[in-house]
Amino acid sequence: MEIVIISVTAFVMAILTFFSGFGLGTILTPVFMIFFPVDLAIALTGIVHFCNNLFKLLLVGRHADKQVIIRFGIPAVIAAIAGAWLLLQITDLQPLFSYQMFGRTFEVFPVKFIVSILLIVFATIDLLPYFSKLQFGKDKLPIGGVLSGFFGGLSGNQGALRSAFLIKAGLSKEAFVATAVVVSTFVDFTRLSIYATRFSHTGVTDNLTLVICATLSAIIGAYIGNKLLKKVTLRFLQITVAIMLVVISIALGAGLI
Repeated sequence: MEIVIISVTAFVMAILTFFSGFGLGTILTPVFMIFFPVDLAIALTGIVHFCNNLFKLLLVGRHADKQVIIRFGIPAVIAAIAGAWLLLQITDLQPLFSYQMFGRTFEVFPVKFIVSILLIVFATIDLLPYFSKLQFGKDKLPIGGVLSGFFGGLSGNQGALRSAFLIKAGLSKEAFVATAVVVSTFVDFTRLSIYATRFSHTGVTDNLTLVICATLSAIIGAYIGNKLLKKVTLRFLQITVAIMLVVISIALGAGLI
């Protein structure tokens, strides 16, 4: 059942997010978390996200701006190493606390609590109009790279921060999309390299069928999105998904999932 749910989610979201500015990883990670532990969910999402980005590179990569990639992408990659390393360190920590409800005992682990807070923050960014208008000058590109790369490595969420910093980089629409894809691909490759030190322990190799199905679904969705939805801004979708993210994040932080 999880293969069907995750694959359909990857397909639909890849269509709707290709040009909408809402990250596939932001939406897919909580869905994976329903079925898998947090660290494994982030790793599995990272694989699907990375493969989908490779396909996007074939579609739009030629339009990427090399100077922006250097100023923004290199700091992002370095910071992604730190974020991914931190994720692995907090995965095995003891529960912060436990409580009983409805005759059951729930434990709240540091990794779930931290990721839930990050998901709420990034969902809030997509909910509030103020953040959608938030932009930074070109001189802040290295800072933006560090922030988006670090949180990308830690939780898989990097799109909102990346867009806020790249939007004022003087790029055309095509260059903006392509540059974002290139940077995202570099960050994905970096964090997956760090996650790989635990792959044999977290069970990624036992879920290859799921990863392949979700990846193919996302690729097909990205292809359709590139053809059909280049000028669509799906504000209603952003608000709906953001609210869902908040609900799932609260459940995650409370130890319910």
